[in-house]
Amino acid sequence: MPSILRSGFMENLVPKAAPTRYSDTELGEFKQLILSKMDIAQQEYKDLMATLDGSLSNDDNSGAYATLEDGAATLEKETVYQMAARQKKFMEQLEAALVRIGNKTYGICRATGKLIRKERLMAVPHTTLSMEAKLSQN
Repeated sequence: MPSILRSGFMENLVPKAAPTRYSDTELGEFKQLILSKMDIAQQEYKDLMATLDGSLSNDDNSGAYATLEDGAATLEKETVYQMAARQKKFMEQLEAALVRIGNKTYGICRATGKLIRKERLMAVPHTTLSMEAKLSQN
């Protein structure tokens, strides 16, 4: 029996521990994905803010708009404000993900402590919960 142990055969039967974090190479891939999403998000945020700036400067207080048109314009502004707020929150979440990459905790579920599947992180790179944890929230 000792010859089997020396050959390493028995070592292959012992299950390997699951990885506890992503490799530096994988973290670099995630960082590139997040940076590209951040660029897009920043441009969309700038566009939304430009829309708001344009709509605020085009306000006509001469009474030319009817009440319904005023209501529609107000609703449109509120919708753009909400979209801008969501975009800003998304950018903050991406920034937080970059911090986690920097301290090598990116991809670790905050509820279970297990690695979040790579496919999930590619789809939702700012997530901090695995699907298991996310589904158990509901």
